[in-house]
Amino acid sequence: MTGMAICRMTVMQRITGRIGKNGMQKGSMHMNDRKMVLDGMMGLVVGDALGCPVQFLDREELRERGAVTEMEGYGTYNMPPGTWTDDSSMALATLASINEQNRIDLRDIMERFLDWEFHGAYTPFGEAFDEGNTCSNAIYKYRDDHDLTTCGETDEYSNGNGALMRILPVCLYFIQKEGISDADALRQIHLATGLTHNHLRCHIASGLYYFMAKAIVAMAPEKAELKTCIQCGLEQGFAFYHAPENLAELMHFRRLRDLSEFFSLPEDKIQSDGYVLHSLEAAVWCLLHTNSFRDCLLRAVNLGDDTDTTAAIAGGLAGLYYHYEAMPAEWLDAIQKRDWIENLCLNK
Repeated sequence: MTGMAICRMTVMQRITGRIGKNGMQKGSMHMNDRKMVLDGMMGLVVGDALGCPVQFLDREELRERGAVTEMEGYGTYNMPPGTWTDDSSMALATLASINEQNRIDLRDIMERFLDWEFHGAYTPFGEAFDEGNTCSNAIYKYRDDHDLTTCGETDEYSNGNGALMRILPVCLYFIQKEGISDADALRQIHLATGLTHNHLRCHIASGLYYFMAKAIVAMAPEKAELKTCIQCGLEQGFAFYHAPENLAELMHFRRLRDLSEFFSLPEDKIQSDGYVLHSLEAAVWCLLHTNSFRDCLLRAVNLGDDTDTTAAIAGGLAGLYYHYEAMPAEWLDAIQKRDWIENLCLNK
């Protein structure tokens, strides 16, 4: 069965009541939704930590020094193994806000970003590090005027990956939530993205990530292949954004429209720097070219450059598909503040 056929079947199942509007099996809420958060968020954190020691090494430099094959330490930031960076910190701050507020409270999220920036909250060792310029600018703007509508950068040169890397908990909140349309969910996802990165390109990147995560959650229990889930999610995402005001921006994402052609691209045609489009493409490419959580994250890290963020973005989706139990035990054991993170995911 083709990806589009399975995608249509999933929609029909929703219509006939076998699957709820949000793509979750009816009756599967509560503890199962916390397990979903654990799967996705630990995937993100593990990917972040795996890439941290070699961040900013390009592909050739990584090949020369030897590919990453296990959880390493020190390196770029001289941090012990299992250290996670700004990607995880901002995602965990967002998750903590959702847990406590039981909604997407943009002001509360930004206040937690302030706490991270200036007081080292949501960090492994009490100090924020590895922060991108766009995130930093937004946080300082918000500190100065507390205006949620203007703190995020809007120019084309602010299309970094600093919102995509932290958007997963917002996506999961809406995937779990009963009775909300994609349009309503995406409005909030765009606002959460725009706290730091308020250009349409970043909004679309976060939206496509939401649709891929949603398709994985809905289809993986039915034993759908990961490629099929991703194809379905992207098809739904491109259909959602197909409007005159978005067409120019959608051209930037055109390589993701045909996953068969995209899959055929060699590694040297995949860029893995901090540009949001490159990060999204690199994450999808790694997901398509591997068959396990471990291999996906290693492939992402060994692309080089923005290693922690590429692996975090890929890791969130890989975690949702392969689940927590598939993550290498030695990687999980190395994660700094593992118990605190897992309790946060399970809302204990």
